[in-house]
Parts: sequence; structure tokens; C-alpha cells
Amino acid sequence: MDTTAAKLADLRAKLELAKEPAGEKAVAKRAKKGIFSPRERLAMLFDPGTFIEIGALAKMPGAAETGYGDGVVTGHGLVHGRPVAAFSHDQSVHGGTVGEMFGRKVSALMEWAGRIGCPMVGINDSAGARIQDAVTSLAWYAEMGRRNDLLSGLAPQISIILGKCAGGAVYTPANTDILVAVEDKSYMFVTGPDIIKQTTGEEISAEDLGSAHNQARWGNIHHVAADEKAAFEWVREYLQYMPSSCYEKPPVINPGLEPEITDSDLSLNSFMPDYDNAGYDMHDIIIKLFDDGAFLEVGELFAPNIITGYARVDGHAVGVVANQPSVMAGTLDTDSSEKAARFVRICNAFGIPLIFLVDTPGILPGLAEEQKATIRRSGRFLYAYVEADVPKITVVLRKAYGGAYAVMGSKQLGADLNFAWPSAKIAVMGAESAAAVLTRRQTEGLSAAEADKVRRDFIDFYNTMMATPYLAAERGYIDAVIEPAETRLQLRKALAQLRDKQMIRTPRKHFLMPI
Repeated sequence: MDTTAAKLADLRAKLELAKEPAGEKAVAKRAKKGIFSPRERLAMLFDPGTFIEIGALAKMPGAAETGYGDGVVTGHGLVHGRPVAAFSHDQSVHGGTVGEMFGRKVSALMEWAGRIGCPMVGINDSAGARIQDAVTSLAWYAEMGRRNDLLSGLAPQISIILGKCAGGAVYTPANTDILVAVEDKSYMFVTGPDIIKQTTGEEISAEDLGSAHNQARWGNIHHVAADEKAAFEWVREYLQYMPSSCYEKPPVINPGLEPEITDSDLSLNSFMPDYDNAGYDMHDIIIKLFDDGAFLEVGELFAPNIITGYARVDGHAVGVVANQPSVMAGTLDTDSSEKAARFVRICNAFGIPLIFLVDTPGILPGLAEEQKATIRRSGRFLYAYVEADVPKITVVLRKAYGGAYAVMGSKQLGADLNFAWPSAKIAVMGAESAAAVLTRRQTEGLSAAEADKVRRDFIDFYNTMMATPYLAAERGYIDAVIEPAETRLQLRKALAQLRDKQMIRTPRKHFLMPI
């Protein structure tokens, strides 16, 4: 080992061993299960040839060479030409569980991402804390959790859940901005089925306890991909809508497309059903309003009565919040309000303008909602919108009734520009509900036919004179009533006017909601 050649040979041998420290048997076992290696997963995330690994030779003092990496691969590279930091759990070393060197490596990488201001991606496939490391493992989970706060709102944080992840392996991802999973492959739970059976006697399958689809329906997972390749492609696309940090702006992609009204725009003039209660899919409108018909939906399986996701207007990233009339008629409930509030706060943190598309009959009442603490949880939506100082534009397409009118981007909550289609109905409540309340005395003692005529006359009057966009426009609550075909270009002009919007706020700590 005294010669340079021998030292180089020793280095090469160690680095080669560090690529698969658990040996050929573990590699074969992993391949038989159809599991990608941590480095193969990182290769699917990064631009080819750009990943630089850090800490490949890290291991606990006195540990065998089979412990290289300590269960995690860390490093950085480029995604669409921009710097991104990432770590990937190595299931072949201690099951990907967290030990001291594991924690040190990931914590150092998170600090590095915070210093240079770049996104952080965690590829999680771990059983959680390393039992044999006792409190040391728990301590480093806490250290990593503390660094989530360092990055929160500073740089985008994305977690990809692969395999069966439990305990700390899900707590930390839960505090990142976005969680992505793979169908029939990803599982999340605080404690796995075996431990639950031992401690409580309850028997439950991993599928019921924490499958990707269940966790997505419960709001913990924001996108479920068909396979790992699709998951990494989705993350790469998501990063294209994000800035590298809160001090930068997202990349501008293909600006100047279709600067005139198109046939697709004109089709919106005849899109809206004449019958107020007729449903339609809001996605059919979204794809006509934004660049290239592209829309990256976030949280599609949770509270589908509201749609959240990213699109572009004249090449610039925007966040879209839209009621979904085909689910619960677009009614706002506790879950949809919480979903929208979280999305609004992420957009605001990273300087992404917000566009609200409104068609909602109101806020869902009832005992079940009250038991969910809807007063507190739904109120966060209002707070998040008021707090947001990015450009905010609202388009009322059809119904905007009651309290839902207010929270869905009303002028009174701070929207910069409010548009409405001629089909918009802005009122305290719908005509039928208003008729039931306001014609009660007039219909007393009348026959059924006579009472029905009174109600129908009132409904016609209400829809013509009260539930219209023009009353709101007269009072300055709507800036313009526009033809649906003009919407795409109006959004383009509006955002160009608002691009340099700045607001000066009194510094204070926000204690109600973390990002």
C-alpha cells in the first residue's frame, strides 16, 4: 500500500464495493423482487450524467465494509439543467433504516440545499428507525426533521414514497411540500401491521392500513403514479413549475403561444350548460385556458370537489384552484378547504400567482362537518388566501353563492382582478333556496299550483335581477364581465400587469399553519 498505484487500486476497490455494499446475494434478492437500486432511482430523477454522489464511503466506526453508505445514497445533480439535491434509501444496508451516519449524511445535504437554494428530493424506502441504534436513530430523525423547517418555504421539498415506509420514514416526508407514491408498491403507516397486531391485537392488511390509494384519498399522498419511472417523470415535471428557491422565479417555458383567439377559445362560448344544476368536468375548461392544455394536478384523489394544480399563462407558472361541479356540485367542505389552503400557501411561498375558477353552490353544512372542526379547519382557507401576496385573479364561471363566494377569491379578500362570465350567478344563495325562504308567507293558503307559480315567478325574477354578474360589476366587486372566449387572453394580460406586484407587510410570526 506504499505505492501510488496500490493506493489508487485500494480506492477503486472501496468505491466499487460501496456501489453495492451488501454484496451479490442482496443484489440478487432485490432484483428478484423487482426493486430498483438507490442509484438507479437517482438516475431516473436526474439529467443523464449529472449526479455527483457525496458520502459513498461513510460508515459507522468499526463497521464492516458491507456498511458503506449506512443505508442511504446522497448527492446532487441537475434536473432540466437546474441544481437539485437528493437522497435515496438503500434497502440492502440495514433495511434502509436510519443510523447515525445516515442521519449525518442527509442532514448535511439538507443544509447544503438550504445554503445554495435548491430543491430537495427524498426517495424513501425504509422501515424507519434502526432498532439496534436505539436513541441515536431517534435523535437523527429529529435532526432531519429540524432541517425540514430550515428548507420549508425556502426551497421546494419533494418526497417519493417507495416500498413499505413506517415511523420516521413517513413523519419527515409528511412535512415536505409534495408526496408522490407508486400504485401497488408504496405504503405509508405510523406503525406496520405486524407491530399493530402485537400491541393492540388488531389484524389489518398493509393495503387497508396504508396503501398509496388510501393515503392519497386521506390527503397524505399528492400523486399516485403507475410505476417508478412515471413517478420520477412527474417529479421532474413538477420541478419545472417551481423556482429553485423563494428568491428566484420558476422557469419561463414557451411564452407567446397563440396570441389571438382560437377555435378552442371560441368553443367556451357554448360550453356552459343552460341548466344551472347540470354538471360538467372543470378539467375540460382548464385545458382550454392554459398554455398547451398542460395541467399538473396535485392531490387529485383527496377532496376531488376542488381541483388544485399547476399550469402556465404565457409561459409563466401559475397555481390553479377550481371548484369541480361534477363532484358534490363543487360544494366546499372541510377537506376541500384544507386542501386548497395548503396549496395556496405553497404557491405563495414560492411566488407563484394564483388563478381561481369559481363554480360552487356554497359551503357544506351539517353535523358531520361540524364534528370535523370545520369552523377552524375551513377558516384556514380564508386566512391562507388573505395572507397570500402573489398576484391573485378570480374568474366566476357560474355559481358563487354565500360564504363560498367570499373564500373563492373574492375582491373583498384581496383578489387583484375579478372577472365573470355572463353565466355567473353571484348571490347569497341559489334562486330555488331563496324562493323557499322568501315566498313562504305569500304562498300560505294558496293551492299547490298557485304556490308553484309564485315560486317560479320569484325564481325568474331572482335569476334576472339579483343572481347576475352585473349587480356585482356595478358595485365594483367584479372588474369585468367577459365572454368566455376572451378568458385565456385576459388572464395573459392580467398577469403581465401584475408581474411586478409587491406588498409590504409588517414582520410577524405566523403561528396558525405551517407550509
